[in-house]
Amino acid sequence: MSEKRKIIGLIAGGGQFPLMVAEAARKSDFHVVAVAVHGETDPSLSDKVDKIVWIKLGQLGHLIKAFRKEGVQEALMAGTITKKRMFENIMPDLKGLAVMSKLAIFHDDDILRAVASELAKEGIEIVSSTAHLPELIAPPGCLTRRKPGKTENEDICFGWEVAKELGRLDIGQSVVVRSKTVLALEAIDGTDETILRGGRLAKKNAVVVKVSKPGQDLRFDVPSVGLETVKVMSQVKASALAVEAGKTLLFDRSEMVEYADRAGIAIIAR
Repeated sequence: MSEKRKIIGLIAGGGQFPLMVAEAARKSDFHVVAVAVHGETDPSLSDKVDKIVWIKLGQLGHLIKAFRKEGVQEALMAGTITKKRMFENIMPDLKGLAVMSKLAIFHDDDILRAVASELAKEGIEIVSSTAHLPELIAPPGCLTRRKPGKTENEDICFGWEVAKELGRLDIGQSVVVRSKTVLALEAIDGTDETILRGGRLAKKNAVVVKVSKPGQDLRFDVPSVGLETVKVMSQVKASALAVEAGKTLLFDRSEMVEYADRAGIAIIAR
């Protein structure tokens, strides 16, 4: 490894985001050290980083040991962790258990801030996960050929306020509405399941709103949508998707917009 290459740690969850971050960081001449989670992280990440260490969910001590061994002083979090796994066979190590025991409520932000705090004590700073991929952030405006209609805009405004309140309680980031009626709120099941639940109740023309939580720490928890999101919306004949500009990741943007245009789904970032 060249001495000129700066080291960056990558705490990798599931999905394509960790792979994209790793590729972008290496293109910027970073030496990427990844800590991956069994059962969550895509195994192909090993081909896109300089060093990879696999841990089980909750093994914070193992994570810290891996980063310290490789001289990591800055790290970022990217990817998802299936929330339902919180009720499965998690076997935290002593460090993970110590952090969990201090938490009164197991909310996403509380857990992530606690992890970031423990890493900071070890001299490892958590930096923004979007630093290497700013082009993924949603710009303001309508992304599709079709703009939301009057009724859809009313539902977006209504759903926006509901979603922000849901986020304030640190429960979820997405809501599904129709005719100013809440049909589904995101909880532990995630955005796609929320869309399916709400869309089935709506029958058609459901509006999906996804926003960042008030005070959300965007270093490690950035809302995201992508091609799969609009495919799920299409299954239940949902008609519009609204996200928060500047605070949402758009994956497979061109494919997502193309699919939405074919399906007649309006996508707006506001």
